[in-house]
Amino acid sequence: MSFGICTLSIVPCRKEASSTSEMVTQLLFGETYTVVEDKEDWIQITTSYDNYPCWISAKQHTSISASDFKNIDQNTLSSELVQVINNTDTNSVTPLTIGATLFNFKNTNVSISNLSFAFEGNTINCTQKRSIKDVIETAYLFLNAPYLWGGRSPFGIDCSGFTQLVYKLNGYKLPRDASQQVELGSPLSFVEEAVPGDLAFFDNEAGNIVHVGIILDNQQIIHASGSVRVDKFDHYGIFHTGTKKYSHMLRVIKKII
Repeated sequence: MSFGICTLSIVPCRKEASSTSEMVTQLLFGETYTVVEDKEDWIQITTSYDNYPCWISAKQHTSISASDFKNIDQNTLSSELVQVINNTDTNSVTPLTIGATLFNFKNTNVSISNLSFAFEGNTINCTQKRSIKDVIETAYLFLNAPYLWGGRSPFGIDCSGFTQLVYKLNGYKLPRDASQQVELGSPLSFVEEAVPGDLAFFDNEAGNIVHVGIILDNQQIIHASGSVRVDKFDHYGIFHTGTKKYSHMLRVIKKII
């Protein structure tokens, strides 16, 4: 078994071994994975954080040893919306987005085996559980980020990538997809019981969970739909303030925190 780490800003992860295949998620800088299959041009992986199966280009794969994979400290994340990290060996910079993992972070040093970087931005420890207020403040950082299927950054993010990353930055672990996230937490019987930070899930005509958002005060919700936006929310679902129509029909509200 072999292992890898993302050393680029963002690496697209595909459903199949093809550059034209659907992007199902993304790796952010510093995130690790297990290699399942190597097909020369494409590598099948399972992401370490959420056990997500996907394919990445072999050109974007950086191998690490089993020892490094086992012992790596991935608790420190960049809390800067956008920042750069400096490769101290090549004296080149790589842009990072919020949520990038600063592996084995100590002082300003980010290093593993033959990889060495310096990071001077603000950081956050993703093992420390923060308040609901912090969750909401983090969510607002992504406001106006464009919607991107499979995306996990302020330059493109989908609904479940948004909730997963916001919660991760505040010390709470969620799986990757909305259909997986809905399995967590305690269901609420009435919309009136919901408080900011709760997750609302929405289904399609077939009854499948297809959308998720974070509940705010004043009967509002922040979610990724076209862009990360704030809309009105009630027991029917999300009322799109632009179209004046319901865009998503409510299935269940879950209390995660």
